[in-house]
This record gives sequence, C-alpha cells and structure tokens, in this order.
Amino acid sequence: MTLKVALQMDPIGGVNIDADSTFRIALEAQARGHSLFFYTPDKLAFVEGRVMARGFPIQLRREVGNHVSYGTEAEVDLATFDVVWLRQDPPFDMGYITTTHLLDMIHPKTLVVNDPFWVRNYPEKLLVLRFADLTPPTAIARDLATIRAFKARHGDIILKPLYGNGGAGVFRLDENDRNLASLHEMFTAINREPLIVQKFIPAVSKGDKRVILINGEPVGAINRVPQAGETRSNMHAGGRPEKVGLTPRDLEICAAIGPTLRDHGQIFVGIDIIGDYLTEINVTSPTGIQELERFDGINAAAKIWEAIEAIRA
Repeated sequence: MTLKVALQMDPIGGVNIDADSTFRIALEAQARGHSLFFYTPDKLAFVEGRVMARGFPIQLRREVGNHVSYGTEAEVDLATFDVVWLRQDPPFDMGYITTTHLLDMIHPKTLVVNDPFWVRNYPEKLLVLRFADLTPPTAIARDLATIRAFKARHGDIILKPLYGNGGAGVFRLDENDRNLASLHEMFTAINREPLIVQKFIPAVSKGDKRVILINGEPVGAINRVPQAGETRSNMHAGGRPEKVGLTPRDLEICAAIGPTLRDHGQIFVGIDIIGDYLTEINVTSPTGIQELERFDGINAAAKIWEAIEAIRA
C-alpha cells in the first residue's frame, strides 16, 4: 500500500530530529513507501469549496543539519490525499481550532489524524474531566473566589493556563504562598480563558510518566523527571527522560480511557500520569515516541502506521 500523506506541522527545518515525534512518524512513512507533502498551518485555506494547502513535497533523512529536502512549491487539494496529519504544536487557540474546522470538511474520506472534530472537542486538559475518578482534585475556573476556595481546601496546588503547553506558565502555590491574586491578575489580563487548578501531587519529584497509546491501546511509557528545584517535568522545561515500565495502575487508567480514544478517532495519544493519577490526555501533538524507541526498542511510529494502513485498506 502506498499512501499520499500531508503533514500539517510547524516548520520542519527547525525540528530536533532525535526528539521530534512528527519527524519520526514521517520518516517511518517514507520508509514504508508513502509520499510526503509538508505545509504549515498558515498555508491551509478554504477556497471555493475546496480545502487547499500550499507547501512542498519533501524527502527526509536522519542527518543533523541536512534532514529535509524540499521539492517544488505547490498548492494542493487536500481531498486528493489519503492521510493528513494534524500535528502543529499548541497553543490551542482560535487559529488552531479553525484548522480543525477546515480539516473536518475532508475527513474521513481523507483520514485526518487525529480526528479533528474530537481534537477540537477533547483538548488535553478538558478530556480528563470525564474521568474524575482517575484524576487529582481539579477545578476549571476564572473566578478568583472559586480558585481561592479550592486552594483553601487543598493547600498545595498547581495553577496553569487551560490551553497552554510544554510546561509554560505552570506555577506551584504551596500552603505558605501569597501570590495567587497576583498570578490571577496576570493571567486574566492576558486572555479571557479560565485557568486550571489541581491539587499538587508530591510524587512528581519521581517523575511524570508519559504513556503512549495507539488506537486506545498502551504500547509503552517514558518517565520525565524534573530538574532539582523544578516542579515541571516537561522535556521543553528541562525534564529528563528515562526508561520506565507500565504499572498495574497505569494499565487500569489506559483500560478506562482507551475505548473513548479509539471510538473518537484519536489514533496517537500521549497521556500523563503522576503517581496514581491521570493528569492530561494529549491529543493535539503528543511527543515521546523517539525516547520510547531508544529506551525499549518499541517502534511506536511503525505501530501508528499499521493502524492507519488498516483503516485505509
């Protein structure tokens, strides 16, 4: 089977080829004989009934500083492709949401991964609310009084933007902290969105586990350990990836959420588990497959393409 594959992503020329999951997925596609076309989200357009993109055919190689070759720039009708990858990084703003609406128009005849309707309706920090029995105490609120009451109940909390990513804007406020009002003032001056607040989980010092699920089934995990003196374990924020296995609790969490992911077209998902708690379900642009392959020899990219090829067969 040979597929025409389009990659909607951030500029591919600047990716870290030893860490970027989209690069690894695309390299695997090329190795399987699929053709690749790259474009950035700002080059996606709806034009007189067609969903169009301006970009380049590409060839990839695992050579630092020489990992991509571009063909001739072209404008293409995405309905003529077999697969389109929705892989730009958040923030999950109106620009991101608009791309999901446009890609909705070609899916599922053209398979969009992950399903854009459910990416739009299941953003990472909101989908977990459907599984409250698996998560730490959580509140979504913009109202300062509500957040203060939550902090009074739980003492040590994490406060962060609802639609942020990569650990940006994540604050820990312990029992003695006096900065809640100031942080609330800062966040609410930036945008009109609510905040998410969760009870702090001390087990984060031992790591924040990223579990990779493909079609709702767990295939492996990596642990992300925060730097000394740091709360955030995200690799963008300096977290150190390390080898880790799946515990019975991890598998219990995956079994609980897996059918929802599978039934809603979320083929490649990365969930975050701290201690015994599910904290996020990442459906927009999950990472971690290259680290998993290095630590455990699990080729998650191949498993992703096996799932896609089965759908397209």
